[in-house]
Amino acid sequence: MKSPSTVTAASDSSTPLKKALTAPLLYFFILGDVLGAGVYVLVGQVAADTGGAVWVPLVVALCLALLTAASYAELATKYPRAGGASHYATLAYGPFAGFLAGFCMLAAGIVSVGALARGFGGDYLAEFVTLPVALVAVVFLAALALLNARGISESTRANVVATVIEVSGLLVVIGLGVWIVLRGDGDVGRLTDLGTPEHGPVPAVLSGAVLAYYSFVGFETSVNVAEETRDPRRSYPRALFGALITAGAVYALAGAAAAAAVPTKTLVESSGPLLEVVRAAGGVPTELFSAIALVAVANGALLTGIMSSRLAYGMARDRLLPGFLTKVLPGRRTPWAAIAATTALSLLLALTGDVSTLASTLVLLLLVVFFLVNTAALVLRRDDATPRDHFRAPTVVPVLGAVSCVVLATQIEREVWLRGGAVLLVGAVLGAVAAVRRRRRP
Repeated sequence: MKSPSTVTAASDSSTPLKKALTAPLLYFFILGDVLGAGVYVLVGQVAADTGGAVWVPLVVALCLALLTAASYAELATKYPRAGGASHYATLAYGPFAGFLAGFCMLAAGIVSVGALARGFGGDYLAEFVTLPVALVAVVFLAALALLNARGISESTRANVVATVIEVSGLLVVIGLGVWIVLRGDGDVGRLTDLGTPEHGPVPAVLSGAVLAYYSFVGFETSVNVAEETRDPRRSYPRALFGALITAGAVYALAGAAAAAAVPTKTLVESSGPLLEVVRAAGGVPTELFSAIALVAVANGALLTGIMSSRLAYGMARDRLLPGFLTKVLPGRRTPWAAIAATTALSLLLALTGDVSTLASTLVLLLLVVFFLVNTAALVLRRDDATPRDHFRAPTVVPVLGAVSCVVLATQIEREVWLRGGAVLLVGAVLGAVAAVRRRRRP
């Protein structure tokens, strides 16, 4: 194992990337990434596994996500540079583990952007105009790449607007749910209905927590912009925990409102469960939620695209990917080569359309990454070469974070394990090649 004391810390203030993110912008960056398009279908999926008490697995998933988030906060404030989980695993375990972590993150991010590009051209857009999905995907991804290349501050300011729209839509759902209950058409008793005919309360919570945990995925992308954040040691933990707690509260309230306002069976059978609340309440145009969903899809794709490009840039700088990915746009100081490469791969997936088999493995891939991050936080505490004013989580927190990854992984189906194992095998082979090449270079 590579001793962390032999590795130069990446906390140097000199960086080719522009420090443009303030704490509020970072807060909205994380909140917008967590409150993505998935929230608009999440409630029905969780209800199918847990019953009407959908808020319980949402709260459990938030607590589990906060464990791993604490490890990210410690590492991001200790090593504030692009690369994220890949960089931390490289420092703790060497280039092979670093490449594997980065590969899993890249696979998740690139597939996610490709899927969101296709989703943008689907049923929600059809409420307004019907266009070929392939054409929409090309224009959509090109526009996102240009916004990404223009600058991190411009991208994140666009995210602030989109996040406000997303949160406003969810607040409308919460308000409508309360109104339905107050007028006597709802049933708050459903909020304590935990379990299904197939699963008792405990298995139902664990099963629902896997889906709910996926809804909180997105917070980990923010470490890839820590290098572009002003005073990351102070602003990053505040933005991270604040955004996660905000997202958790919104999720739990929206889930509770939907469950109380609409019968559980209706939520389970609907592809747009929050839209069922709007229909039950009446008076609000259904097209409004189609527009909000399009904003959510675009915002999620933009932020994931930012993460993927910064991750590729960081891995290339660590000599785990080709060096041309470190090229930065003069003036704008954005990693244009990494943006172009990741966008091209996402476009390829979007045009082929066969991303569902890989998309189902994303949770498993990210659990592998989170396990590496939690354990790396413990290993890297032996590194005395970094400043000591960074955030430090209690030792038990990363331990519990690693354990939670194992527990959640046991709830994933065998078929997903087989697909995820194939992706991990590819990453392991490429990681071994990258590690050998790196050792041979001066």
